Amino acid sequence: MDAGKRPDQLDSPLVAKFIKIGSRLNTRLYRATGGRLGGTWRVGAALRKPAPVCLLTTTGRKSGQPRTAPLIYLLDGDRFVVVASQGGLPHHPAWYLNLREHPEVTIEIGSERHDLVARTASADEKTALWPRLIDLYADFDTYDAWTEREIPVVICEPR
Repeated sequence: MDAGKRPDQLDSPLVAKFIKIGSRLNTRLYRATGGRLGGTWRVGAALRKPAPVCLLTTTGRKSGQPRTAPLIYLLDGDRFVVVASQGGLPHHPAWYLNLREHPEVTIEIGSERHDLVARTASADEKTALWPRLIDLYADFDTYDAWTEREIPVVICEPR
């Protein structure tokens, strides 16, 4: 398959449903084990080592309720960097839409909690961070090739 062409199966609503169910299960395992299970992601093209996973909690833009998503993250000093790739699907993930409305977020790493403010990286910041993110998880580049949308890079900084 051409890395620049998204598989037709990704257009199925079942893919988004599968991602949602998998995220909920991963979140439960992560919290129940303090990150021992679900704290790394071992799937992906050219993945040399497991990628670290955090739990990002946002406030639902419609419900006002907490919403949690397990995400691969890059630690950059005291900042956490996550990618709103959603596997190359054509629309932004709900967690990204939530944090644009309510930028105060919490990130859990194991049993540690960090209260942060999230923002979309500028074009220059994304350009600087992207090679490190690809080194962490090569499939981000594949997802970027599959979608026509600009995949946001999100920087979460201390409040």
